Amino acid sequence: MTDSNALEPEDRKIVTLARSVRARNGVPEGAAVRDETGRTYAAGTVALESLRLSALQTAVAMAVASGAKSLEAAAVVTEAETASADDRAAVRDLGGPGTPVLVAGPDGALRATLTAG
Repeated sequence: MTDSNALEPEDRKIVTLARSVRARNGVPEGAAVRDETGRTYAAGTVALESLRLSALQTAVAMAVASGAKSLEAAAVVTEAETASADDRAAVRDLGGPGTPVLVAGPDGALRATLTAG
């Protein structure tokens, strides 16, 4: 585990936003992304009968729908130990393979920093 306080302030912000969405909406995961202009988009898991998206996929979709051209960083707060391949692919599609993906536990503690790869 990595100390979340060691993160840059803007990265700490997206982890906090992701954690807040997860808690506020009572969903399994919360996520947030930061686009090339510094705007942030936060989302939770979508689990409808006809539509299923992870929190990170939803946050990326929100960024795209709002006109983002690229991503600087992404964060997901989850019980899982890592971000799924599908989540990293969504980040990669908009941000490129080097985009950092921060994975934190429900307590906000950073578990891993990956790239969208």
